[in-house]
Amino acid sequence: MGLREDLERFREIGEERREDLTEFIEHGDLGGSGPDAVRVPIKIVDLPEFAYDPKDVGGVGQGQGGTPEPGQPVDPTDDGDEEGDPGEEGGDHEYYEMDPEEFARELDEALGLDLEPKGKEVVEEVDGDFTELTRAGPNSTLDFERFFKRGLKRKLATDFDESYVREAVRVANTTPDETFRWLREEHVLVSRAYVTDVWDETDDKDRWASFEEMAANVERETAVERIRRDGLQRVPFRREDERYRHPETVTERERNVVVLNVRDVSGSMRERKRELVERTFSPLDWYLQGKYDRAEFVYIAHDAEAWEVDREEFFGIRSGGGTRISSAYELAKEVLEERYPWSEWNRYVLAAGDSENSSNDTTDNVVPLMSDIPANLHAYVETQPGGTAINATHAEELETAFDGDDGVVVAYVSDPDDVTDAIYRILSTESSEVEA
Repeated sequence: MGLREDLERFREIGEERREDLTEFIEHGDLGGSGPDAVRVPIKIVDLPEFAYDPKDVGGVGQGQGGTPEPGQPVDPTDDGDEEGDPGEEGGDHEYYEMDPEEFARELDEALGLDLEPKGKEVVEEVDGDFTELTRAGPNSTLDFERFFKRGLKRKLATDFDESYVREAVRVANTTPDETFRWLREEHVLVSRAYVTDVWDETDDKDRWASFEEMAANVERETAVERIRRDGLQRVPFRREDERYRHPETVTERERNVVVLNVRDVSGSMRERKRELVERTFSPLDWYLQGKYDRAEFVYIAHDAEAWEVDREEFFGIRSGGGTRISSAYELAKEVLEERYPWSEWNRYVLAAGDSENSSNDTTDNVVPLMSDIPANLHAYVETQPGGTAINATHAEELETAFDGDDGVVVAYVSDPDDVTDAIYRILSTESSEVEA
């Protein structure tokens, strides 16, 4: 095995040592990742390389200070040991970087998800295949193959053996009408006028004693046999056979999504609660960005009032005010109506907090607002380390109000181990009524 193969093998080992995705979400360092790149730690595997001893500064066969005499002791500091306790330092780490599309695929596999994005915004209407037919159009779009087939079908259906008709009028003691009726009974699609014309042109009208005798002695030739022998001389085209091809109009829709991340930043939302929000919302953002053609994110912070912030502020900000969750939904409704119409955008409204809310705000204000905001999904994530506090009732009130509604989901995260379960619960719950 050559050096190139060795290097490739070591790279494969490095990727195999990449941190498990669910472990990374629940306990890993999310801070190194950005909105467009997810950096998952991997254990470094040193690649093989040639190394030279930095202490070896002499030439071949030369020692430091000249060649030592026999029995002279060597430098006792060259024993290869360094000061410090063995095993103190952890192994170095590198990062396996994936884009949101790869992250979404891997999370689907890891959690058994299968979210199918829906196209909302009409990007453009384009011409597809020429599959639609009309009775009028430019000659260049005439469906000649269909036109020819209809004419040929008519010829095969109406054509007849002229020589067979000429023999039929030679039956003795008959009239043109009698000959015409007999021919039609024999499914010879000839006109009465044609039989009369042939009758008038024929002199020997007593060649056959009866129609039966004539039929027994004259072989009737089919239209197909005549075409094979003589070729196709004429096809009876008609204007009603004309059909003109037009391209089918194909509507292309862009699969786009807006994700509204809403977070309680009041004084009760301490560091551990904020961390649980980040561990839940960051993977959700990456996943939805990877699933949709176009993704936009809006971050809303609130205490008793609500305001828009950027992503960096969203996960770190903390205020000292009280809590009125409905203020965030009031702002969310305003943002969606002004910038992201339901007819054009898939919408995810993801909110998180410790479930503490001002008195009656959930039932009187939040529930009606959520019902009034069309979305693929409304989700609320309660982050209460160690369990629910006595006055943390918002999540339970939402569950009661939206029981049986597949467009609303409530998840509980009390420690990092709950995060992936919450993500699965959120992403596997989506209203089927998502069209505008």
